Amino acid sequence: MDKGSARAAGVFFVLAAVTAIAALALYQPALTDPGYVLGAGADTQVLLGGWLEVVLAATCIGTAVALHPVVRRESESLALGYLCGRLLEAAVICVGVVATLSLVTLRQGGGPQDVPVARALVALHDWTFLVGPGLVIGVNSLLLALLVHRARLVPRWIAVLGLVGGPLVLLSSTAVLFGLLGATSPWRFIAALPVAAWEMCLAARLIARGFDAPPSGVRPGTLATPALT
Repeated sequence: MDKGSARAAGVFFVLAAVTAIAALALYQPALTDPGYVLGAGADTQVLLGGWLEVVLAATCIGTAVALHPVVRRESESLALGYLCGRLLEAAVICVGVVATLSLVTLRQGGGPQDVPVARALVALHDWTFLVGPGLVIGVNSLLLALLVHRARLVPRWIAVLGLVGGPLVLLSSTAVLFGLLGATSPWRFIAALPVAAWEMCLAARLIARGFDAPPSGVRPGTLATPALT
């Protein structure tokens, strides 16, 4: 059942995880070193991080496009919501990319007077990181988990990871937004574990076996009901 779409979506999930982790690591000199814009820059490293985040944004869109023809059979409105949510996530990520790459421009031609601007750009990146891979991804994970659970496209335990992980990430990011948790709080990391497990387990399942076929007698978008006699 739609093995090509399933495998493509699985590969996009894996690429998203790899590029997100690598980009964040490469960005560290620009985001954490106060002297970066004053000449102690690692431009190539930061530029590579920006390129990887553009790839990350593309994988967000690719995942939604690959899954949409399948999940829309369960619910047009939820599937469209997931597609739009992934587009929003990609757009937020790209805003963060532009903010971070702008630090390279400041470093190459600026001076001490540009430090406040650099701090504002770092703050912009930090907020996009909270909104995109935090608030928006929580909603997206919940929508997709609900779709695959209702359509019985993957084993129930995988869908449950998403049904639990999505709200947890959304709640922890909301707590950071309102100052109830610190951005580097270990509780935020713990809250992100279920959604990370959901994406990787889903990716492995889609790549290895594709989607499950709905049970006999059950059409997508409906619940099984006893036959009338």
